[in-house]
Amino acid sequence: MSDFDAAAHVAHMETVMALTIDEAWLPSVVANMAATARAAALVMAFELDDHVEPAPVFEP
Repeated sequence: MSDFDAAAHVAHMETVMALTIDEAWLPSVVANMAATARAAALVMAFELDDHVEPAPVFEP
């Protein structure tokens, strides 16, 4: 995920979703998107066996 550009993604989604992000909030939004992308990369990097299926019911 090293090639993910959080600032470009936020700018693109702002246009696609017809949002207006206040300039004062933009650095926080970009930082949040970058942190979310790093977390997603960790999840996606975890390999599962082909026979693993999701549990039908979550039980703590």
